[in-house]
Amino acid sequence: MNNLLDANAILRYLLNDIEEQAETVEKAIKNGAYTIPEVMAEVVYVLSGVYECERKEIADTIRVLLDEIDISDKPVILSALDLFGSTNLDYVDCILVARAVVLNENVLTFDKKLTKQILKKKDK
Repeated sequence: MNNLLDANAILRYLLNDIEEQAETVEKAIKNGAYTIPEVMAEVVYVLSGVYECERKEIADTIRVLLDEIDISDKPVILSALDLFGSTNLDYVDCILVARAVVLNENVLTFDKKLTKQILKKKDK
């Protein structure tokens, strides 16, 4: 049975700050571990807020991770990561923009900055 990785497991793997745990996660990944978009949102939050990593570095690192593990809505998450790495939008807003563009979903929002990004991306 494949393991669903939580944020803590992913962080241990990415940061390699607790070697034994990072190795356990690495073995799980080799056996087909996966995660979900909600967990990725927490990982982004912790890397940016707690560890103060650069946005582009976070996006690039998670892109590499997603080459190793499965995640639902992968095209949406990859698009959101691109936007996160190149703008100052919150990660969740990046997901909303990506869903609007990739899945052609209508996002109801009163956030002018978010609306502007959705329109900008849909015009491309």
